[in-house]
Amino acid sequence: MNPNASAGLATGAYLGLVPRRYQSGEVDYTGSISKCGDRRMRTLLYEAANVMLTRYKGSLKLRSTMRKARVALARRLAIIMHAMLRHGTEFKAA
Repeated sequence: MNPNASAGLATGAYLGLVPRRYQSGEVDYTGSISKCGDRRMRTLLYEAANVMLTRYKGSLKLRSTMRKARVALARRLAIIMHAMLRHGTEFKAA
């Protein structure tokens, strides 16, 4: 990843963890994830999110499927790791 890129959507988009958009006239369709970028990194983030969600027994925000929750958590993990890389810090659990 480029350490100089802005966090947030740019990090998720770089790894292909954001929804694909189709816009034409009055049509605005949000599809599945774009799957751009490094496939291996996306897979590892998805698996890490899967482990975290299956071991966490607390309440979650309602998503239509667990797959969407896993992708959302994988994107969040990517943003956290990008911020750690950018600032040169270590992970500190809350």
